[in-house]
Amino acid sequence: MTNIKSIYLHVPFCTNICNYCDFCKMYYNDKFFELYYLKLLEEIKKYKVYLNNTFKTIYIGGGSPSSIGINNLEKILKILDLKKEDDYEYTVELMPLDITEDLLKLLRKYGVNRVSIGVETINKKYQKLFNREIDKEVLTSKINLTKKYFNNINLDLMYAFKDQTIKELEDDINYILSFDIEHISTYSLILENNTYLKYSNYKEIDDSISSQMYFYVKQKLESIGYKHYELSNYAKNKVSKHNLVYWNNEEYLGLGLSASGYIGDIRYTNTRNLDKYPLNIENERLNKKDKMTYFMILGLRKIEGINIKEFEKLFNKNIYM
Repeated sequence: MTNIKSIYLHVPFCTNICNYCDFCKMYYNDKFFELYYLKLLEEIKKYKVYLNNTFKTIYIGGGSPSSIGINNLEKILKILDLKKEDDYEYTVELMPLDITEDLLKLLRKYGVNRVSIGVETINKKYQKLFNREIDKEVLTSKINLTKKYFNNINLDLMYAFKDQTIKELEDDINYILSFDIEHISTYSLILENNTYLKYSNYKEIDDSISSQMYFYVKQKLESIGYKHYELSNYAKNKVSKHNLVYWNNEEYLGLGLSASGYIGDIRYTNTRNLDKYPLNIENERLNKKDKMTYFMILGLRKIEGINIKEFEKLFNKNIYM
């Protein structure tokens, strides 16, 4: 049997929908959550055999997992109260306004040892544009409160907005750096289909300016000791083990609406339709050539590139032939 060691679980609920987001999400309400939870339990029955494994990474993403309230979040955490390796990584994504002492205590109770917080920008102009306004002082207090409970924190930074200046980007970076956190994820704004920004004819920034900002961020973070280990990610000492599961082409279990997984010879994706969930809408059976292709493509996300020795070990083939 395949020894799955990583799980991703998707929580598709938000109390606020960001104007750039194309992830599977819906406004939270009790009725929808109860339906979703029952369907999630139904899906888990399919993969029950894997839940006796010892896991090295667990990741709860969304949506906004923290938006469903403490009682409902505890239901999700109980599902993932599994055996873990000694040096496991267990991440939950949080929206800043959801953070409370009770929430952080609950996460610690169930073994969560890493959190990811969406800061994106502190610029009021862009916050309003993206429909994610938060007062800077409130945001600061939420992050500082989180630091009392967690020493492995990721903060998200977004950049390359229309008309954004390097000075505005620098202000955002300096704000994030003021917390002296372990990990920073950086994303340039991309106009995705089925988002408010796309429908409103928002214009993307010029590629040359976006590239300039990318290298500005890279130089800034590397100059103070952050390691650029993957296209969008920087870490002091603790890289995201879960993200590297993807980029190293390792198998993982994907649970929840729209979640993807990779088990044995199958890559699968769940439907985004709550009524049809837990139906898979895609099941791709991989042959050896497919697996080699995924290994190459995903490996190129890493700054160190493709591990040639690992390729030859896995596929018994010279990478250059």
